[in-house]
Amino acid sequence: MILTPLDPDELADTLDRYRSSLPAAGLAQLVFDRIAASGADDAAPHWHGDAVALAETFGMRPIDEAPQAAFSWDGGAVRTASEPAVLLHEVAHYQLASPARRALPDFGLGAGPETGRVAEAEAARRLDDKAREREEQMASLLGILWEIELGQNGLAAFQEQNWLEGAGRPSAAAFFCATLQRLQDWGLAGADGRPLHSLRITADP
Repeated sequence: MILTPLDPDELADTLDRYRSSLPAAGLAQLVFDRIAASGADDAAPHWHGDAVALAETFGMRPIDEAPQAAFSWDGGAVRTASEPAVLLHEVAHYQLASPARRALPDFGLGAGPETGRVAEAEAARRLDDKAREREEQMASLLGILWEIELGQNGLAAFQEQNWLEGAGRPSAAAFFCATLQRLQDWGLAGADGRPLHSLRITADP
């Protein structure tokens, strides 16, 4: 769901403002350009299968069932009756979770918006609000990077997850740059800003 609606007629100007606020000719601008360019394609039938296939490369066993039946991730399997962008977001969470939390429902983050067994997910929560929010931000951007890598429309998720809020403001640019840098620092995005087939290996503080 788009948190702050954006008039389609304003999209091009909004993207221009966002881009101009990023460091000129830097990595953040290059990554943003990839995101902006990805919005030209409509959803294709193979996108869902590609997202499931990526999840499988990480050892996430797919279950053809909606997350509302239990959890998006139950500690061993991912429910795949979701949009491709949602599945790739779950892959990103799998990469970002500490090794111990990969075995917990919804990665020990507490119930997500699609979780069916809310009480159990909340009981498995291991992060405070600040740490959870940071991980959600990183998973959002990493999932978008995977969409682009697979030739999907990452711009739609970029809008829906409110990255364009405050376009043109230094604070919005700084937030994007910092999140991208954090993904690199954690070994989940390369020097070119593309997502890596890697997992976090450090424990939670």
